[in-house]
Amino acid sequence: MRFFIRRVAFYIVTAWAAVTLNFFIPRMMPGDPVQALIARYQGQISVDAVNSLRKLFGMDAHESLWQQYIDYWVKLFHGNLGVSLQSFPTPVSQIISQSLPWTIGLVGLATIIAFVVGTVIGIILGWRRGTKWDALIPITTFFSSVPYFWIGLMAIAIFATVLQWFPQGGSYSVDSLPGLNWAFMSSVFYYGFLPALTIVLSSMAGWILGMRNMMVTVSSEDYVTVAHAKGLRESVVMFRYASRNAILPQISGFALSLGFVVSGTLVMEQVFNYQGIGYRLLQATNNHDYPLMQGIFLVITLSVLIANVVADIIYAFLDPRTRKEG
Repeated sequence: MRFFIRRVAFYIVTAWAAVTLNFFIPRMMPGDPVQALIARYQGQISVDAVNSLRKLFGMDAHESLWQQYIDYWVKLFHGNLGVSLQSFPTPVSQIISQSLPWTIGLVGLATIIAFVVGTVIGIILGWRRGTKWDALIPITTFFSSVPYFWIGLMAIAIFATVLQWFPQGGSYSVDSLPGLNWAFMSSVFYYGFLPALTIVLSSMAGWILGMRNMMVTVSSEDYVTVAHAKGLRESVVMFRYASRNAILPQISGFALSLGFVVSGTLVMEQVFNYQGIGYRLLQATNNHDYPLMQGIFLVITLSVLIANVVADIIYAFLDPRTRKEG
């Protein structure tokens, strides 16, 4: 119990530090978001509205920095992340809620597929080392070392430009009406196939190599030798004895990768013009939309922290040695 209490306390402090940094960093960046908004809507927003806009964005000159910090926390507890500059007056929470499902659906599903397939292949490669299966190792090493945006560009060049099997970018066809209907869902799957394939190919290689190396390590352990001596089938020894212990680092890594799903793959979404959270973050950066950047960073940070908590809990249950007091 003390282990879990210490971990929860650590992550609470980490979350407070992340939120605090998220408050101060935009205020230390060069530029004035209010003046940028007025310049963008030149002639449409009165200069007299500067004070009202500053208060709206939590930068009231008549309030101390400490009071702004307190107000920021109060807004967070009410789910208020501010108002976007580039989509003024749309709330930041609305933009994030519209973009987040696209990223979670695409990157999340691709991450799960890559983990499952990569782990199974890694188990086989590690168990059958020294056989013809080792021919797959150079291939996996190649994909793990190549930047995933390069794989995306090659996928577009081959499957979209030359073969014309898939579209070059976008999230769904402009001819389909968004909703829970077959035409729209099939369009989403069709447009998301190449981005998902890019993520699976680039991340699966890491899971394969990681699992293979762990399988090679545990194959010489005493409990594996005893299982062989009992006359158990090879498949039973491989999956119930060797892989069960070798998969522990994979589980914790998988939990962390799920936390990073929320951040999306910025370059991939940019390459495929996919309307996920990474693409929104890039737009916010280019347009100096500090409130939107602030909101996206906060969501990403909290998601990673939650994933760390889940990873610690899962690992503690799988391996009781981690719960021992130092």
